[in-house]
Amino acid sequence: ASLASLTRETGPKVVKGDPARPTSEPARVVAHHVSPTITASDSALKFTHVLYNLSPAELYEQAIKYEKGSFITSSGALATLSGAKTGRSPKDKRVVRDETTEDDLWWGKERAVDYLNSLDKVFVNDQFLNWDPENRIKVRIVSARAYHSLFMHNMCIRPTPQELENFGTPDFTIYNAGQFPCNRYTHYMTSSTSIDLNLARREMVILGTQYAGEMKKGLFSVSVSLELAMRGCPLPTDMCALTLCTGKTTLSTDHNRYLIGDDEHCWSDNGVSNIEGGCYAKCIDLSREKEPDIWNAIKFGTVLENVVFDEHTREVDYSDKSVGEHSSCLSHRIHSNAKIPCVASSEERDTPRLRCIWRAPTCEQANSGTDNVSFQSGYTALVAGTEEGIKEPQATFSACFGAAFIMLHPTKYAAMLAAKMQNHGATGWLVNTGWSGGSYGSGSRIKLAYTRKIIDAIHSGSLLKANYKKTEVFGLEIPTEVEGVPSEILEPSNTWSDKKAYNETLLKLAGLFTNNFEGFVAHKIGKDDKLTDEILAAGPIF
Repeated sequence: ASLASLTRETGPKVVKGDPARPTSEPARVVAHHVSPTITASDSALKFTHVLYNLSPAELYEQAIKYEKGSFITSSGALATLSGAKTGRSPKDKRVVRDETTEDDLWWGKERAVDYLNSLDKVFVNDQFLNWDPENRIKVRIVSARAYHSLFMHNMCIRPTPQELENFGTPDFTIYNAGQFPCNRYTHYMTSSTSIDLNLARREMVILGTQYAGEMKKGLFSVSVSLELAMRGCPLPTDMCALTLCTGKTTLSTDHNRYLIGDDEHCWSDNGVSNIEGGCYAKCIDLSREKEPDIWNAIKFGTVLENVVFDEHTREVDYSDKSVGEHSSCLSHRIHSNAKIPCVASSEERDTPRLRCIWRAPTCEQANSGTDNVSFQSGYTALVAGTEEGIKEPQATFSACFGAAFIMLHPTKYAAMLAAKMQNHGATGWLVNTGWSGGSYGSGSRIKLAYTRKIIDAIHSGSLLKANYKKTEVFGLEIPTEVEGVPSEILEPSNTWSDKKAYNETLLKLAGLFTNNFEGFVAHKIGKDDKLTDEILAAGPIF
């Protein structure tokens, strides 16, 4: 498994070119900004061609020529398939326990490297995470598919030629051997899929799934770990905390404000910075009329996953879900209002959080206690397509709105967030982008136009001057009116025709909150446990 040295030291010079070219044909050298010295394979199989930091055009050629199911669509985007898995597999993610396994072989890593060594070629991307230079992480992605290489080319921050020349040893490496299954009979394995993080070695291995989103979320887990060492506070946020498919990408296409990002950010002493360099958007039922910025960003260089298109015209039918619920696009940049570099000062005073849920107010102002109850509980919904097997929204608690990705106990992040908000005088806001007028199936999703008005009111400061009333059971402070938003939808009980069903559902939810929060009670946070007491006092009363 000598490809392992690819993550650390230097070795023989990289071989460029197409390994499928006849040996009698003269070698063609493709000139790039820099050809790093990387150890390839010393196995008895074939010499591995390392295709390093290829351009989108080169990756298109590789995908179309060698990867079944890859086509250029009418917009110029590359349509590709992720195989059997079209969503994340959170139950197959695990972290290596270094204390007990440091003397043992890491079988998942050995299996991945052996598979990569057996290939004619591998793709290598050297890129960055985090636009803040002081908190930047160097990452290397070793993959078997051009699709994955292009995905990460768009997702991560692309180094300049000068930065590549001085890239050096990466801080973290991903081995993506997703086409090859893990050994199901290895201890702790739950299926033929395994996404493993080894924080001591600073490596990640992907086996048994070709869904590219695993790399994106794996790197956020890395950021959560490594950024903490750099004294940052990484959050899956647009200055807010949220989960997949809560409407963040759509809401961020607002030309009235500059955007530093739509998903994963770090709040450090230098300000709020975007961890990523691209934008990953769900495109089921996408239309030019509803989301013109996302529609117009789907062009050459964009990756389209699991979409259906016309065989002749290559026009994509975004309403067709026959391949899967989670068709998506990844573009280098979707937003014309993007601020480059994607770093903002710490002067921001409002931190809205998006939740795709029902049985909750459309907007609430949060104090220190309710803010942390919300943040630690992470009450939201799994939306169709975000994970394997999810066909309709399911209520769930995802601690810190990212339980599948965080490394430490949620109370640690709650304490960090509370300190950041207190130090900067920030106000927390909880914004529901989910259902109104009843549970899923009887109500309807809150209109985008209303959510935009609420976000506008938060940023303008007008909500701070609004009148508020406290809800029963949860004691949430909700505004009585927001300009441009019907007052009746601000109070969820007003939108339910069946008041008895609403009250029963409310009490049931309060019980779920209480039971879920019992796991946090033993972990005291704040000076003299003051913050813990505030959080417990802010919980539901029934």
